[in-house]
Amino acid sequence: MTNDPEERERKTITEKSAGSLSASTERWGIRSVLFEQIIEIVDPEPHSAALNMAVDEALLQRAMAPTLRIYRWCQPAVSLGYFSRIAEAEPTAAGRELVRRWTGGGLVEHGEDITYTLLVPRDAAFFQYTPLDSYRMIHERIARWLSDGGVSAGVAPSSAAETSGACFVSHVRYDIVTGNTKLAGAAQRRTRWGLLHQGSIQIGGARHDAIALAGTFATRIEQTEISESVWRSAEEIAQQKYATEGWLRKF
Repeated sequence: MTNDPEERERKTITEKSAGSLSASTERWGIRSVLFEQIIEIVDPEPHSAALNMAVDEALLQRAMAPTLRIYRWCQPAVSLGYFSRIAEAEPTAAGRELVRRWTGGGLVEHGEDITYTLLVPRDAAFFQYTPLDSYRMIHERIARWLSDGGVSAGVAPSSAAETSGACFVSHVRYDIVTGNTKLAGAAQRRTRWGLLHQGSIQIGGARHDAIALAGTFATRIEQTEISESVWRSAEEIAQQKYATEGWLRKF
């Protein structure tokens, strides 16, 4: 038995081998997944916009393996990319919670979407892919997952003309689309800890099984809850960074 308190807190709910993956992953074959194993964070309770961003950062600092987190919002919110201008974001937010992400990209409306984060530690082989390739590979698997759930989806081969700063008004190369309509987009940041990939899937409030999504990325899945030390760190990061006016109004 481990002496690590965080490891003792971990509750392993399920681990799926290649022989017991979701039906969709089995159809694609084992080579279609990105990782041998992924940790899926069990986080069913909704959080404030600032805390959601802070949890992602706290998890990234401690990531020892590829990690997937799907999360919810206490109230409708709008997140803006790191370099977005606050003056352009406030009219879109229209009284909703507004938060600046650590990743780039445009304005994203949250509440009815599926919001997820994929974390990849720096020493993982996947970290060596270029940002564009990693973006494509992640979205190819999410598009297949959506298609298996009955949502027509594919990866855009090229960018559409940009018409505004709103992320889902137009798509860029390798976003997920149905026809010319954008279904899912994401933004990335690479740090000394690893890759932070934050994404939003806008499918009209429909919910997909998180295990099925994790199964498109890895041959084995381990579920775990967020440890107390990560919560403490996230609350501190939220208070000192994401919930501050200085961070929100950087640009």
